Amino acid sequence: MRHVSCLVGRLVLASLLLAAAAVADEPPQGFTALFNGRDLAGWRGRPQLDPQKEAATPADERSRLQEEWNRDLAMHWSVTDGVIANDGKGVYLTTGRDYGDFEFLLDWRLPEPCVDSGVYLRGIPQVQIWDPACERDLKHGCEKGSGGLWNNPAASPEHAPARFPLVKADKPVGEWNTMKITMRGEKVSVVLNGKTVVDDQPMANLFHRGEPLPEKGPIQIQVHGAPIHVRNLFIRELPAAPR
Repeated sequence: MRHVSCLVGRLVLASLLLAAAAVADEPPQGFTALFNGRDLAGWRGRPQLDPQKEAATPADERSRLQEEWNRDLAMHWSVTDGVIANDGKGVYLTTGRDYGDFEFLLDWRLPEPCVDSGVYLRGIPQVQIWDPACERDLKHGCEKGSGGLWNNPAASPEHAPARFPLVKADKPVGEWNTMKITMRGEKVSVVLNGKTVVDDQPMANLFHRGEPLPEKGPIQIQVHGAPIHVRNLFIRELPAAPR
């Protein structure tokens, strides 16, 4: 009987440890957790979409589309042991509410070589995430590393400096990377694994070149034909910067 009791006790302890492992880390002081470590509560599905076009869509049609996107999200995004995983297909993982100026923290991992992903800010592409050793993407500059504002036009003197990161700070494929994104007004800073890769540079509006960014919009994790893993998603909203 004592042996059975010890075995039961060990099983209970193991279950508690597994449950604890599936809960997200505590947010840093001043930050709010966007992911509870267990499911996708507070998130929705959304493809790459011009925020102006979405806002102009009639409410009933937006509701229908959102239901469709959420079904797609459930098919291609899942949560296991505190990690959000995508299978390389489907809509983008999108915050359920919009944000203006903020600090956003996340861990991301490329589970296989040649993954291409990114973080959309206010629904606008993007802080680039990719494999610096991918031969397919060398022609696009992947060897420079992740964290740059990839959709900034190379021909624009104002935006070009942030198109690629200041330094390559990526960890090898399969390892976790830690990223901090700060957005104030039109400008973005990115710290990857403790190194500043974008330093307070303007981000271009991909959908409407030359126009200001939206004042608010969702944060999205891009899907681009390959799996991506994320965890420990935290945000701290900031007072709006003068425009």
